Amino acid sequence: MPDRPLRIAFYAPLKAPGHPVPSGDRLMARMLVAALGNAGHTVCLASDLRAFRGDPEDIQGWADLQQSADAERLRISAEWTAGQTPDIWFCYHPYYKAPDLIGPPLAARFGLAYVTCEASWSARRNIGIWTEMQAAVLAAVKGARLNLCMTGRDHAGLIAAAPQAPLAMLPPFIDTHPFDADPAPLAGHLVTVAMMRAGDKAQSYALLAAALGRLPEGTPWHLSVAGDGPLCAEVHAMFAGLPPGRVTWLGQISREAVAALLARSSIYVWPGYGEAYGLAYLEAQAAGLPVVALRVAGVPEVVSDGATGVLVAEGQAAAFADAIHGLLQDPARAAAMGQAARQRVRTRHSFGVAAARLDGLMRQIGGG
Repeated sequence: MPDRPLRIAFYAPLKAPGHPVPSGDRLMARMLVAALGNAGHTVCLASDLRAFRGDPEDIQGWADLQQSADAERLRISAEWTAGQTPDIWFCYHPYYKAPDLIGPPLAARFGLAYVTCEASWSARRNIGIWTEMQAAVLAAVKGARLNLCMTGRDHAGLIAAAPQAPLAMLPPFIDTHPFDADPAPLAGHLVTVAMMRAGDKAQSYALLAAALGRLPEGTPWHLSVAGDGPLCAEVHAMFAGLPPGRVTWLGQISREAVAALLARSSIYVWPGYGEAYGLAYLEAQAAGLPVVALRVAGVPEVVSDGATGVLVAEGQAAAFADAIHGLLQDPARAAAMGQAARQRVRTRHSFGVAAARLDGLMRQIGGG
C-alpha cells in the first residue's frame, strides 16, 4: 500500500463535473473528486468527452462517439508520454447509455489501475447500439482492478454479469455541513427538489400531484417546489387542479437556498421513479426531514421505510396521500423520523465517511 499521495485521472462519461446542467450525477462526480482530493491525492479531469447516446437506433451518433474517443485517447497518450502518468484511472458512472471508451485502453497501455464507480449492467438494455455500448461497460468492469458499487441493485447486476469482477460497496454520500442548521419546520410545509424534464421526473411529478389531490379536505398543507427544466409549463399544469395558493414554485435555486428551504419544511415528498438513489433524499434527511417516496428503483437504498420515512408501492397515489396525511397528523412521529434520518446520513452517507473509505481503497490498488 503506497504511503504517498496518488495521481488519479478522473472521467465521468455521462456528465463531467463542470457540466453546466445541475443534476445528481454532476453533484456526485464533484463529490467524488473532492473526496479523492481530501486525503491529498492529485485528481485531474482526464477528459470532458460526453459519451451519452440516448437513442438506441442512433448508429451515426455511436460511430461519431467512437471516433471522438479515439481522438481523446491519442491526445491523452501524447500528454502522458511527454509528462507524468497517473496511478489510477477512475471512471464514474459508466452504463449502457454512456460507456468509458477512453480509459480501459489507456490503463492497459500505461499500466494504470482501472477503477469504476457506479457502473451498471442489465440484460434488458441490450437494444440497438446500446448492446455494443453496454458490452464496452461489461468489458471495462471485468478488466477493472476495482468496481465500486453505490447500491445493492448495481452490485447484484454486476455479480450476475461478471461473477469474477472485484467489487466493493461505497454508499452514496453528501457534504452534510450545509444542512446542519437546527430544523425549524413550519406546520404542514411539504417540499420537493427536482428537475422538470421528461421521463421519470415527469412521472414522479404526476403522481405527486395526484396524491396531493387526494388529501382529505381541510388538511393543512403547503408544497414548495425547487426546480426548473424544459417541462416547467407541463409540470405546473399537473398541479393546476389543486386549491389555489397551495403550491409555491421557486424555480432553480442555490444549494444554500435549498438548505434553508429544507430547514423550515416538515416533510420531503418525492415519488422517485427511476432514481438510482437520489442525493436530494440524502440532503433532505441530513436537514432532519422524514421522506415520503415510492418503494422503487434505488430509493430504499437511502430511505429506511418506517425509520427515516415512509415508502409506498409503485404507482399508488392513494397510498402516497395516506402516507403524507399520516405524518401531517402525527408531527411527533414525523420529527422522530427526521431525527433518525439525520443521524443515519451522518453515520453512513457523509463526506468524511466516504472520503476515508475511498482513500483506503485507492491506496490498496494504487501501488501497481
